[in-house]
Amino acid sequence: MIEVRQIKLPITHTEADLKLAIKKRLGGTSEFTYEISKMSIDSRKKDALRYVYSVLVSTKQEDKVLQRTRKDNDISKYKPVVYQHPSLGEKALKLSPVIVGAGPAGLFCGLCLAQSGYAPIILERGGNVDERTADIEAFWRDGVLKPDSNVQFGEGGAGTFSDGKLNTLVKDKYGRNRFVLETFVKYGAPKEILIESKPHIGTDLLRIVIKNMREEIIRLGGEVRFHHKLTDIILSEDGTGVQSIVVADEVGEQYSLNTNTLVLALGHSARDTFYMLLERKLTMTPKPFAIGLRVEHDREMIQSVQYGDSVIAKQLPTASYKVTHQASDGRGVFSFCMCPGGFVVNASSEPGMLAVNGMSNHARDEKNSNSAIIVSVAPEDYDGTGPLAGVEFQRKWEQKAYEAGKGKVPVQRFQDFCDKKKTTAFGKITPNIKGNYEMADLNNCLPEYVVHDIIEGIFSFDKKLTGFADGDTILAGIESRTSSPVRIERDDSFQSNIKGIYPCGEGAGYAGGIMSAAMDGMKVYEAIASQYAPKQNR
Repeated sequence: MIEVRQIKLPITHTEADLKLAIKKRLGGTSEFTYEISKMSIDSRKKDALRYVYSVLVSTKQEDKVLQRTRKDNDISKYKPVVYQHPSLGEKALKLSPVIVGAGPAGLFCGLCLAQSGYAPIILERGGNVDERTADIEAFWRDGVLKPDSNVQFGEGGAGTFSDGKLNTLVKDKYGRNRFVLETFVKYGAPKEILIESKPHIGTDLLRIVIKNMREEIIRLGGEVRFHHKLTDIILSEDGTGVQSIVVADEVGEQYSLNTNTLVLALGHSARDTFYMLLERKLTMTPKPFAIGLRVEHDREMIQSVQYGDSVIAKQLPTASYKVTHQASDGRGVFSFCMCPGGFVVNASSEPGMLAVNGMSNHARDEKNSNSAIIVSVAPEDYDGTGPLAGVEFQRKWEQKAYEAGKGKVPVQRFQDFCDKKKTTAFGKITPNIKGNYEMADLNNCLPEYVVHDIIEGIFSFDKKLTGFADGDTILAGIESRTSSPVRIERDDSFQSNIKGIYPCGEGAGYAGGIMSAAMDGMKVYEAIASQYAPKQNR
């Protein structure tokens, strides 16, 4: 099979046009079949929008074609990278592995363990995806927060109520990335995610996928316990390994669960669990993250800026953007978790504190597009010291956001934000928010240097995306859960300083999104499986 890259065709091309372009790139070879392996849109020239393809070609003349096109750097013999499960270990595993958290890291670790016969037990403090959806919608409607069932906690993790973006910057030479995408498709995601350059599922479809994955884990002998929360870890007599854990069930009753293999796929918002782990002397260190605001623009304006105003441009998939700026104080300012045609959502998980996120359904057809505009912060910016100083930094500013919005999402026009005055009326853009909102002054919800850098960054982005700094642009705050502010240290065997404990995913500080978290869950599965024999071999 031959891979042909950088095939560029007008947006209005036909299937016949694509086949003819492939034929020309192959030097006139006419007998071949092909499949698209990657597709993107080149919008650098608004009057010449193009699709860019990579294709995999099968032909009986493969050797001749490769010889004939040897000077074309974008044609080569295709070498597929197929994920290989590890060779299974031989050490006896007397107790089932326990996974704490049913986000991407926990689910993929659990699925792979179940596929290999390890019968994992997954503990999730929140509800299943249907219960969780009902709880979240009630919170957005009535403002009554359930601390263990919200946008941060519950089946699927925080990513379930986001855009469901599946792109990652992680370099993957082992096929984990493809395995994750193919797994999503197997359990209900659209096949297009296998070829799109910026694949996404959307929160409406992701819920279906997550549920199907959970049912497969159970079918393979695993167990998933919802509303079961890790409350303590019991160590061996010498204090070097895990012996059992203490779990609170759905009615708050505590029980003990014996295990010597504990995967901590906690998510970035499990603050109470972080403090418990600190008491149990797990080695943790503070890490940098970023904090800022959500920015909302008219979806059609972003579409026009990115693709132009032609009839064809209006028919293209909803436009996204990615922007970065180095502020005058040296900090990075950048867009994060861009949600084309989506909502800003109240993503709070602690009483008296408020955080927001972005969310899109698969169609991405809401009136506004939004993204987080965030500023890098580091441990030296935190008020205190110690492993969890970043957690307290988040809490401090989330509390101020809660107070500014009187418990609702605080929102402000960009011009009012620059003028440091509370918004009293909206202009041509109105908020598209899941949850109640309140006009406020967001200057009081962030450190002064973050406010300065956001304003500087937005004006910089306006030079690339005209209209980005429009005075009527809506800001909502605060975006504080961009990534975990703490890292639970692990060694080359993926274990913490307490043996048998495997920190995993975004909450442990080793991922930044659905794909990287899922792939990290697979790495932990590999570490466990390469050491221990599966259940049927015990």
